[in-house]
Amino acid sequence: MLLKLYDKNNNPQDLQEIVDILNNGGIIIYPTDTVYAIGCHGLKERAIEQICRIKDINPKKNNLSIICTDLSMVSEYAKMSNDTFKLLKKNLPGPFTFILKTGNNLPKIFKNRKEVGIRIPNSPIINEISRLLEAPIMTSSLPYNSDDDIEYITHPELIEEKFGELVDLVIDGGIGDTERSTIVNCTEDEPEIIRHEKGEISW
Repeated sequence: MLLKLYDKNNNPQDLQEIVDILNNGGIIIYPTDTVYAIGCHGLKERAIEQICRIKDINPKKNNLSIICTDLSMVSEYAKMSNDTFKLLKKNLPGPFTFILKTGNNLPKIFKNRKEVGIRIPNSPIINEISRLLEAPIMTSSLPYNSDDDIEYITHPELIEEKFGELVDLVIDGGIGDTERSTIVNCTEDEPEIIRHEKGEISW
């Protein structure tokens, strides 16, 4: 199913339908400030496992990421020093993933690697959904390899054509970006950029 949403003034019933899907363990595809992403309720382990199967990733070997509403929610699910808090506050919302040590409130599947990626995208649609859900959203970029047509991860109708049978809903938020988030590892003494794509970090 394809649902058109806008940066503001969306139908509250449409937003509630998405929240209900997530609360019931469903999977959605949605726009961010980088590429379109696939996600689910960040505390529902079976849905997270299903996304890992779709992406063909092993949560014991790959970091998983969550979208949070704000830094207060981040502090519920990840550990950060005062310096890390200041770094996140300076750069979020934005096209960045910060790798932090997991807190105690995430499901076991996140704790296999003891690290979690944190995102607060500059994207009104997914931020509003996260706020209404009142919980983190497990998030991952759409599966893609270099042989694929780029439009199958940027154009909502083609995304629905390719992935619609694997998910409960595709949100049409317009044409997506092709750059992924810049990743910053904050689990050591000094933060380190481990993937430099969209955005410039303010130190």
